[in-house]
Amino acid sequence: MELAEVQHPQVVAWRRYLHQHPELSFKETGTAHYIEETLLAFGKLAVSKPTATSVMARLIGKKPGTVLAIRADIDALPIQEENDLTFASEIAGVMHACGHDGHSAIALGVAKLLTEHLNLEELEGEIRFIFQHAEELPPGGAEEMIAAGVLDGVDTIIGAHLQSPVEVGKVGVVAGPMLASPDIFTIKINGKGGHAAEPHRTVDSIAIGAQVVTNLQHLVSRHYSPTEPLVVSVTKFISGMTHNVIPGSAELGGTVRCIDPVLREELPKRLEQIVRGITDAHGAEYELDYVYGYRPLINDKEVTGIVADSIKEVLGEEALYTIKPSMAADDMSAYIHRVPGTYFNIGAGNRAAGITYPHHHPRFTFDENSMRIGVKVFIATALKIMKLR
Repeated sequence: MELAEVQHPQVVAWRRYLHQHPELSFKETGTAHYIEETLLAFGKLAVSKPTATSVMARLIGKKPGTVLAIRADIDALPIQEENDLTFASEIAGVMHACGHDGHSAIALGVAKLLTEHLNLEELEGEIRFIFQHAEELPPGGAEEMIAAGVLDGVDTIIGAHLQSPVEVGKVGVVAGPMLASPDIFTIKINGKGGHAAEPHRTVDSIAIGAQVVTNLQHLVSRHYSPTEPLVVSVTKFISGMTHNVIPGSAELGGTVRCIDPVLREELPKRLEQIVRGITDAHGAEYELDYVYGYRPLINDKEVTGIVADSIKEVLGEEALYTIKPSMAADDMSAYIHRVPGTYFNIGAGNRAAGITYPHHHPRFTFDENSMRIGVKVFIATALKIMKLR
């Protein structure tokens, strides 16, 4: 893995360029162009654009065999950066605050090293590099990429996420459930407005909405086992314009997150049952819009084992840790839903250096040594899956 050490300054340079020039989901035109041009310069790769703002590169062996895909996301967030970095974002209100610049740089590093050092005459199969747009904004870019054919013929897929809460040097895996489905609901309660001095002449949408909020918490605390990973959060309550008018309508919004696909299908019915019961009891009506987000991310046991073995091989057993499943989400799940794969975490925090801010924060950044580690783990895993080691 000495080659990863030698190449590390270039990986850092790629990351810093991408960090300076962030682009929002579905608008990654410049980012995709930069990645495309960089990949073309490596030679040997068949480079294409599955969508207008994504890139795919294929390292195709002369013999048939396993097809491995490596996925990186490339989009940024609508956040004004507050870091005092020499390579801080040059785009007002847009920032790589989730590490996607690092993910892309790692994948470029892996592509360059494998392109330079694998003999295509002897390579059995193909290694495919997917640089995906729009991970941050539902419906996400993964489904578009899949529809465009990026998974056609793929046997296995791997990806990773840099984690600033985890110290650099640690790499985490988990076989089975890892991330939740981030579904979204909007509820409109239609009552009858009137004067605040005469509430008996109204159907109070605020009072009814408050009961809906309270009772939705029972989905978690009373309808399902306390050991079941489940979150129901009301995050929006909009109603009224002034102090002396009871409004005729109220709008609630929020998220439902779970890991069990069967439970996920049941939850909208349970939620609507609660809303219907409360509004019926008070003579109001309701409108419910429930939108399914990304699928739960459930890692394949066998592929996770290969990644774990690779981590121990290149970093030592002490570097490996087991990820605790999270109610966060990622559309990497769309790929793993279709082919065996795993998503792993790369520690990227550094308390001693003050790198502790969480993801999606205006001062988020990560220890760039984590990219060196990421390149090593990806290469070791790729070689194992392709049966080259």
